[in-house]
Amino acid sequence: MCGWGCAESRYTGPLKRYSFVVVIDKEPEDPGYFAYSPSLRGCFSNGDTIEETRANMREALDQHVETMLEDGVPIPQDYVFYVEELALGVPA
Repeated sequence: MCGWGCAESRYTGPLKRYSFVVVIDKEPEDPGYFAYSPSLRGCFSNGDTIEETRANMREALDQHVETMLEDGVPIPQDYVFYVEELALGVPA
């Protein structure tokens, strides 16, 4: 499927731009990576490398947003989240 972001896109005219935070995590049980967007629940992808995961996630975002727009669902753009590093002491 080719959405807004590719050369063969069926969309013409001006485009509205959306920005999404994407988290890419190392898969704990295999050599690949897992990606998701905290602001778009249910939108995720994976890949063997970070670059492949990023490309796959871009496609997943494109398809997810396209479906939301077709269904008349508003696209969230005000999702607030915090990333913190917490130090923890455990018995040695």
